[in-house]
Amino acid sequence: MRIRYPAISPNQTGFLQVSKEHSLYWEESGNPKGKPVLFLHGGPGAGTDPSHRCFFDPKKYRIILFDQRGTGKSLPHSSLVENTTWDLVSDIEKLREHLHISKWVVFGGSWGSTLALAYAETHPAPVLALILRGIFLGRKKELDWFYQFGAHHLFPDEFEKFLAPIPKGEQGHLIEAYSKRLTSKDLEERKKAAKAWSGWEAATLRLIYDPVLFSQFTEDNKADSIARIECHYFLNRCFFKTDNWLIENVHKVRHIPAVIIHGRYDIICPFENAWELHKAWPEAAFEVIKDAGHAAGEPGIADALIRATDRFG
Repeated sequence: MRIRYPAISPNQTGFLQVSKEHSLYWEESGNPKGKPVLFLHGGPGAGTDPSHRCFFDPKKYRIILFDQRGTGKSLPHSSLVENTTWDLVSDIEKLREHLHISKWVVFGGSWGSTLALAYAETHPAPVLALILRGIFLGRKKELDWFYQFGAHHLFPDEFEKFLAPIPKGEQGHLIEAYSKRLTSKDLEERKKAAKAWSGWEAATLRLIYDPVLFSQFTEDNKADSIARIECHYFLNRCFFKTDNWLIENVHKVRHIPAVIIHGRYDIICPFENAWELHKAWPEAAFEVIKDAGHAAGEPGIADALIRATDRFG
């Protein structure tokens, strides 16, 4: 089974001003003359991590990471202003042009798979290949499953913690109820809601609970950006024109080499998402990891991702 490549440091870093409000942190590592690859992080709101560089052979790839609006080192932190899917799609093109890249491989997991598809369906010409993991399509049934009813049957103990900040009278519309608290001027209320929201995600992220990952997700700064930005996007149905927009437009990318990777026991993004994308896009390679949940770092998923990046490298 393949494991991630050894840790590396960036060759260069910078900030790209993409609007009056937002400046994005970006970095480049690996081989400056290698095949360009763009890593799209999850959330939305999670930001990048040094370990994300390690899914790619640094001898073969010119590895590009960036923190999406409001996340990681990008400024201003946790901002919801001018923060939509289509702003991020535009940002990706601005970054590609800024780095003088004509074509690149696009790699995205979870929300990163959503954004990768939205970008490729809008700008297919620069995309050499797509590597998609933990498929999330931003549909109502997916949001209802995780944030209202469905996943709570498997994790009732953790879901009670998610419900705790919300009065019973508002629990029938949890995303709306959380939005009120995550945009509150009461910083203690906002902090409490952010930790509960991010903790629910972290508790269900892997097939086997990971206390280190839980601690990372519920750290004050990270929890705030994850919870606020995710809730903002989900309240607005990820800003898509229709509920099934990504699959309705998949014909625009079916000519692009691609692989779809999904854990069989993914609680956050149910396997059905990947199955429906696979049926709409039979040309893409499709790999089901039989002993994994949602996280990219789970052994079977990491193995599949690295085999995919090696293949396209």
